Amino acid sequence: MSGTARGRFADYGRPRRVDGGLRARSTRGAIGRSWWSRRFLEVLESFALGTRLTRGRSYARAGQVVSLDIAPGMVSAVVQGSRAQPYQVRIALSPFPAALWSRIEDELAARAFFSARLLAGDLPAELEELFAAAGGPLFPAGIDELAQHCSCPDFAVPCKHLAATFYLLAEAFDADPFQLLHWRGRARVELLDRLRALRVAAGGTDGAAGAGAGDRPSTADDAAASAPAGPAADTVDVPVVGAARAVAGLPPAPLAEAVDRFWLPPVPLPDRPPSLATGPDLLLRQLGPPTPAIGGPGLVERLRRAYRALGGS
Repeated sequence: MSGTARGRFADYGRPRRVDGGLRARSTRGAIGRSWWSRRFLEVLESFALGTRLTRGRSYARAGQVVSLDIAPGMVSAVVQGSRAQPYQVRIALSPFPAALWSRIEDELAARAFFSARLLAGDLPAELEELFAAAGGPLFPAGIDELAQHCSCPDFAVPCKHLAATFYLLAEAFDADPFQLLHWRGRARVELLDRLRALRVAAGGTDGAAGAGAGDRPSTADDAAASAPAGPAADTVDVPVVGAARAVAGLPPAPLAEAVDRFWLPPVPLPDRPPSLATGPDLLLRQLGPPTPAIGGPGLVERLRRAYRALGGS
């Protein structure tokens, strides 16, 4: 080996210690608990990245990733290596276009099972099949779909800084599964609001489908308009909440006339029984990770352990 080559390799020493870095929760073995985070890493390994990914596992567990940000189509990270200046990491994945997201949202809203699981902060395993059938695979289908960049001088792709980012990204998906959908172009609030609107619209259409033009189902506004006028002081605006929302748009009918369909489901049931396997950390998954000012993902993990300990006692 020449002196120049030895000098070049001498530049790579042990990584500099990071105070307050993002540390992988897994201390040994595989990283990723949920089916979606494990599936994400399996897909990466299927691209012959398995041995290259392991280079960054120790970085991820040592807390060398200073920051991680997930935006539509782009994951950005800052990773501390052996040099004084941290490295800038970017992993790009094309977000779904608006027309494709509209098609996916229509499919999700048409199935009460998927809507319920998403509203509960969970991703059902069948979701991958639904995305693929709609024309938008949830995970990248080839390595060429991922544009990887790191500012380090290592020519390998992925380098250990990119690999560490992949592991922390998988754990970010564990903490908040909606981050995976956010990377694909749809934020949690936007997706859930869209599903609620589609479900409400579908309920209104279904209710009106069986009635004639003159038999339009009465709504809360219609009932208020047809009620006898009284003193203004007696008018009370009571919001429709809870289970009452499910029947707010139905026409009034005597029970004797509706007894034959009283126990029928208002929406089609799934072909197979739903598997709502929830744990004590359900609320944490619904709320998402807190801001770094109050603890960030580390606080989520401490609360999750506490909930599990209390739930098992």
